Amino acid sequence: MSHILILGGDGYLGWPTAMHFSAQGADVTVVDNYFRRNACIELDVGMLYPVPTLVQRAAIWHEKTGRQIKVVIGDLADPEVMRGLFDGRAEYAWAVDKKFSGIPDTVLHYAEQPSAPYSLINYRYANITIANNLLVTNNLMFSLRDFSRQTHVIHIGTMGEYGTPNIDIEEGWLDIEHKGRKDRFLFPRQASSLYHTTKIMDTDLMWFAVRMWNLRITDLMQGPVYGFETTEAEGDQRLRTIFNYDEIFGTLLNRFVTQAVVGYPLTVYGKGGQTRGYLNINDTLQCVAMSEKTPAKSGELRIFNQIMETFSVNELADRVCNVGRQLGYDVKVQNLENPRKEAEEHYYNPAYQGLVDIGVKPHYLTDEVLASFFHAVETYRDNIRPEVIFRGIKW
Repeated sequence: MSHILILGGDGYLGWPTAMHFSAQGADVTVVDNYFRRNACIELDVGMLYPVPTLVQRAAIWHEKTGRQIKVVIGDLADPEVMRGLFDGRAEYAWAVDKKFSGIPDTVLHYAEQPSAPYSLINYRYANITIANNLLVTNNLMFSLRDFSRQTHVIHIGTMGEYGTPNIDIEEGWLDIEHKGRKDRFLFPRQASSLYHTTKIMDTDLMWFAVRMWNLRITDLMQGPVYGFETTEAEGDQRLRTIFNYDEIFGTLLNRFVTQAVVGYPLTVYGKGGQTRGYLNINDTLQCVAMSEKTPAKSGELRIFNQIMETFSVNELADRVCNVGRQLGYDVKVQNLENPRKEAEEHYYNPAYQGLVDIGVKPHYLTDEVLASFFHAVETYRDNIRPEVIFRGIKW
């Protein structure tokens, strides 16, 4: 039975991942400090439905399945909290069997401030983002160096590291010929926010650790994720993951569907030509599961672009309008002055074959999938607060 350690196990992706691996029979430990929950309270942003605490969810999961997900509540920016997960000093906030599970076989690293707008509210939130994200990653690298160089790390990066270059985006690496000589380098990065800048620095920290200490790391350059219904949560709404629909923590399609349900015009920034790669939340689970089954080699930083298809903002707005109107919603679009400094029309052609090659079977955004998403959000229509959807955070 493999031991899976999930950093950031209370989050939008962390909790579904914990249930997914637990359901497969893994020994799962999750760690979180409730950063996102506390930020949502502080900034008064909207969650579609209330979510039990991480301890409560672990107890519910055990009640339903007989399987335990061990819970540690702690700040991973503190190096001793991180190191305690590898040397047996971790204190469990919930577990049936509080015996130390031993050195993890795989670490899933989600434990970062995940929002570009949050990182640019002002200098204080920028500092929080930089300090949290880089200290957590650095603490993990040194813990692996000192306790277990064979542990495989799966880190959730972001396609936003690449920016929107006027060349094809390869999967992490680029072969260069210059003045008659050839070499292989990390694909050039050009972030569009301080959050994305910290993710670039994550990659650099991990690449350093791989070169110096022969660590084994898979870095998944993930696009925006949509949806909240996963197989493991079926039949018990208490096990559903955190779902934000606001500008700060809500991803684009999650925001658009929520806006359509409540009659709030879809907020298209500028010309709406911004193109990105997207994936269903169930494909995130597939991607990390297949990466765990086929780990990186010792001394390898393996990079996959974790997207399943690409859309412009306008294309997604059109899809949401068409499906919403078929379902009887009066969906409108509002083009707003873009509060972000970004290209609104650009070339975008990323490669994303690697995960399919190791066994991932993509879920595509069909009209049927989008309609089911509408129905799921409609269940919580009375909880939606239109006043928190758009804040206009500028940079």
